[in-house]
Amino acid sequence: MGDIEGDKLNESVPGAGRDNGTALASDESEEALRKAREGILTKEQQELIGKLDKESSTRTFENPAFARVFYWACIAVSVYHFVTSYFGTPPVLKHRSLHVAMMLVLGFLLYPFSKKCSMKKVDWHDWILIALSVTLPIYVWLGYDGIISRAGNPNTADLVMATILVVLVLESARRITGWALTSLGIVFILYGLYGRGMPGIFGHRGYTWLQLSNHFFANTEGIYGSSVNVAASYIFLFILFGAVMGKSGMGAFFNDFAMALAGHTKGGPAKVSVIASGLLGSINGSAVANVVTTGAFTIPLMKKTGYSSDFAGAVEAAASVGGQLLPPVMGAAAFIMAENLGIRYSVIIVHAAIPALLYYLGIIIQVQLRAGKESLLGLPRNQLPIVGKVLKEKGHLLIPITVLLYFLLFSGRTVIFSAVVTIVSTIVIAALKKSTRMSVKDICDSFAEGAKATVPVAVACACVGIIVGVTSKTGFGLTMANAIIALGSQSLLFTLVFSMITCMILGMGVPSIPAYIITASIAAPALIKLGIPAVAAHMFAFYFAMFANLTPPVALAAFAAAGLSGGDPMKTGFASVKLAIAGFIVPYMFIYSPQLLLIDTPFLEGVRVAVGACVGVFMIASVAEGYLFVQINALLRLVAAVGAVCLIDSGIKTDLIGLGILILLLSVQYVLARRRRNFA
Repeated sequence: MGDIEGDKLNESVPGAGRDNGTALASDESEEALRKAREGILTKEQQELIGKLDKESSTRTFENPAFARVFYWACIAVSVYHFVTSYFGTPPVLKHRSLHVAMMLVLGFLLYPFSKKCSMKKVDWHDWILIALSVTLPIYVWLGYDGIISRAGNPNTADLVMATILVVLVLESARRITGWALTSLGIVFILYGLYGRGMPGIFGHRGYTWLQLSNHFFANTEGIYGSSVNVAASYIFLFILFGAVMGKSGMGAFFNDFAMALAGHTKGGPAKVSVIASGLLGSINGSAVANVVTTGAFTIPLMKKTGYSSDFAGAVEAAASVGGQLLPPVMGAAAFIMAENLGIRYSVIIVHAAIPALLYYLGIIIQVQLRAGKESLLGLPRNQLPIVGKVLKEKGHLLIPITVLLYFLLFSGRTVIFSAVVTIVSTIVIAALKKSTRMSVKDICDSFAEGAKATVPVAVACACVGIIVGVTSKTGFGLTMANAIIALGSQSLLFTLVFSMITCMILGMGVPSIPAYIITASIAAPALIKLGIPAVAAHMFAFYFAMFANLTPPVALAAFAAAGLSGGDPMKTGFASVKLAIAGFIVPYMFIYSPQLLLIDTPFLEGVRVAVGACVGVFMIASVAEGYLFVQINALLRLVAAVGAVCLIDSGIKTDLIGLGILILLLSVQYVLARRRRNFA
């Protein structure tokens, strides 16, 4: 926070908590709280991320000379992507092969073969894989014309290089993301090779390894396909933007701003968690890292205010996952959505805005209701930063985000140009204040961090290229779409339910971006065949792929939050699902009411639908918590649930029924609350 009054939070915070005035004695040291506010992870927190998120478990090189070489290599990778993004890239296959090779090399340097291998130095067998990774772009660049002319009719050298590429991608994905995505890749390869013998609709003509491997290697429908293209352009730049913003102190600013805005309100620390995690998550896009970064500061405050360990962890997990749904960056998956749909990214973020805000509205309302039910207060104002002073100290850091939104929405320039300009403007604008000014080393550090942070995403996208390649080659996506529709018996509701289940199963244990790519290629076509707008179908798949981070038994964000709060992982996971209940309903809302996505919607119609959806989310949150002004009995909860369901459909009649039930709910609760006060 710099010199802001919020530094008082480093002291004990008396007077906050329950109505009985229980003091909030701080268990954290001044230095620990300062680091937590600024997003600096302790050793224990880093170990927690590494344990739950394989992407974050990387080597720390003990040899200083080698560490420096690696550092500058990472900077060189970022500079290559930054410069070519602005001035133009080499031919498609050359550029993508070089990008994948860079990511493979960094991946084999950072991630050991197994837990038994050294975390301090690179093992000899890793050097073999690194050497093979380097040969791939050399072969493509030197033999480019021949590879293009032989597409579909590869020679022995093509076969060998394609096989090496597939093995390297699968192995790097196993090291970085775990067995879930790698196993899916292997299963799809086997399906491509032996699917001829499968019974029923899943059988296909069958392909040889020569045909499949060449499909992965020599065209833009396999490993070097659209997902790698997005990783090499948009995703790399926006991860780099996040790294630069982090070095400028944006994380600390978000924490300070959220504390100043909501810390004093009823159940304030939980609202701080929601606001800070949403703001940070919309830029960094990593649910687990977001949980640990903001949760290190907000979870202890929530517990001391009176929230249970499980609920405190659940608030942080639900809010952090939601950051991937919130524009402008949306965890980078939105770039792939734009590529898949063939529409501008600026259009995607407009479609995504209202549903994401509804998701966070649902969490905020539940947090407020829980605070009222348990008589939890906020933090005392004299121990909180002041909004004006926070904005005066670091408010200029909002300018780069404004620049980004302007270029994306109004300038007509490309996403890549917008990202490059935003990165440069961040560095320049951060220099306006001493407290946020980045040194040359800070800038170099952010470029190095950007390259390292891109490795898991890029490798996952390359591995997904295998899955997408087999899907396109065999027609598996269309087959699955037909199967989902058949299970749903041509009913839209049943098809939605089966699509939701498919998305959440496929998303378990898989990073969010590949989870979306897989689910979009399998579940979205089923909805499109039933007449759902393509944007709505992809957004539906996107939402439920993201929620795999929350839903037990594989709920990485919830497990990370439980590690910080000391709560039970499974209980935290189920509490996270309850908090995120609006997020599970909202996709059904925009399927039945595409106006929520602002698809060909007049302004007044959009306002009406959005207001109705807000009312529906309010009722959903009330039903979930079983509390409004006082406890809601079972019958009234059931009636309120019916009202919320009515508001899913944007029709005038259903909206009126929903509003009528809302008035009934408010009236009954008001009368009961008044009686309680009179008898108190």
